[in-house]
Amino acid sequence: MAAFVLRLWLPDRPGALGAVASRVGAVGGDVVGIEILERGADRAVDELVVDLADAGVVDLLLSEIEQVDGVAVEEVRPLAEALHDPRLDALETAAMLVGASTPDDAIDALCEHAVRTIGALWGAVVRLDAGEVVSARGDAPSALWLSAFVAGSQSAARAGEGAGEAHDVLWAPLPAARAALVLGREHLPFRTRERRQAAALARIVDTRFRELHLLRSRTSHPASRQG
Repeated sequence: MAAFVLRLWLPDRPGALGAVASRVGAVGGDVVGIEILERGADRAVDELVVDLADAGVVDLLLSEIEQVDGVAVEEVRPLAEALHDPRLDALETAAMLVGASTPDDAIDALCEHAVRTIGALWGAVVRLDAGEVVSARGDAPSALWLSAFVAGSQSAARAGEGAGEAHDVLWAPLPAARAALVLGREHLPFRTRERRQAAALARIVDTRFRELHLLRSRTSHPASRQG
């Protein structure tokens, strides 16, 4: 048994997903998981987890799926490179982030788990006031590039020019840490759900960062709690 994740463009109409599932069944496969990544303009981007009795029929499976009217395959990858249960993994990731014991640990955990759970090729947390990378995974760009990207995105957003982001790069603010999380990958756009997930993880860590700094301040200055 082999499992794969298929990222598909589908027409947002009744029966489209059922037609795809029928094609999967035609090659002896089974759809065991579905994630809706984005919807709009009468189109949807879904990720399907598919079990196949024989990994050798992947090409046949893709051919069958693309015969469904209006459906296109954006990406296919083995499940070993994806998440077994995205919702459960997100909860476990949130629990680990909340449990960070120091501000630096919280930032580093965010970078590591955001890259893994969202499926980025690289990730970095850049301090915007200091212009330095404080945590990175993969072949992340320089601090100068990351800072310029965030600044450009903020300016474009203020000017009403959409999100101001490249399709294959996203960022999320960490106001308390005066930093930003930036994630990137090649040839595969980040979808709405992935951008929202990155923002949620960043909010969790920024809250934890603030709590830990406050705790450290109180511990360093116990007299401030008197009176």
